[in-house]
Amino acid sequence: MIRNKKGMGTVEIVIIIAVLVCLALLFREGLTRFAGEIMDFCFDEGRVLGSFG
Repeated sequence: MIRNKKGMGTVEIVIIIAVLVCLALLFREGLTRFAGEIMDFCFDEGRVLGSFG
């Protein structure tokens, strides 16, 4: 009665990826806004240099 569980890892990974995609779609606007704010901060040289001193 030994079962072959070789494919269980693949199924679990696919389910985790599906959940992450659903969460990303649900919070798309917030994530996009957050990523935009990070990009604006990183590429605005005055703000970055000003935060160091």
